[in-house]
Amino acid sequence: MKTGAIIQARMSSKRLPGKVLKELPYGSGISSLEQIVYRLKQVDSIQEVIIATSTDEDDQAIVDMADSKGINVFTGSLDNVLERFYLAAKPHNFDHVVRITGDCPCIDPLVLEGVIRRHVQENADFTTLGAVKRTFPHGMDGSVMKMQVLEEAYKNADKDFEQEHVTPYIYRSHPEKFKILSIEAPDALADPTLRITMDTPEDHALICCIYEALYPENPSFGLSEIISLMEQKPWLRNINQHIQNKKIHASLESELQELIGYCEKQDLKRARLFISENLKD
Repeated sequence: MKTGAIIQARMSSKRLPGKVLKELPYGSGISSLEQIVYRLKQVDSIQEVIIATSTDEDDQAIVDMADSKGINVFTGSLDNVLERFYLAAKPHNFDHVVRITGDCPCIDPLVLEGVIRRHVQENADFTTLGAVKRTFPHGMDGSVMKMQVLEEAYKNADKDFEQEHVTPYIYRSHPEKFKILSIEAPDALADPTLRITMDTPEDHALICCIYEALYPENPSFGLSEIISLMEQKPWLRNINQHIQNKKIHASLESELQELIGYCEKQDLKRARLFISENLKD
């Protein structure tokens, strides 16, 4: 059985451009993306790690970094991420594919090893840490899928949101077709309000604090160490606790409903009324 991990990475993040090549720890000369690769290589069940980036000119920096470090890299479509992910996996004869995004530099190798093992033991088609139910912190995300399931999604996904992301076709559009396993965090690791993903400048600041505190003693520090740090220094949560998580929307109406919710939170009464009236029409 061969299991490969593929990291989706691009430079054109709207909220934090170039985030995957930002240094962790700060001033170390080691990029966030390299740290993710390092962590995935600590997972015994993973035999190969691939960075899947795009042919966009800005993403050449990712290719250059990967080539200089001897990391396997694939380039494909910027917008059709499902296609890029599938084509990155196809030549390697994987039986199972682990999906990690480039904003998860705190992914815990021990947690991920447990996810892969349960996926195989229970013969699941798709296993996820956070897509179905959020119990782990944001940023402790990942999924495992059978290669034939990824191929089915690639061949049949025809909606924009199914192609802009890798897995919604499986767990959102057609959950009845697949055996889906959602992994919940044990009590000691359950903290769904904690953001240790890197999507904004505030997220980057928090993760820099985490790495500065934990990395020198243990480069492979895990989620338990992060949670202990947050208990010792609870003020760290204030750095990014106001950040809203991005969501996947399957329709314009869903996006507008999200916008109405934002208007309510910000007390934008006229904008909320305008959107609501036009939504009815």
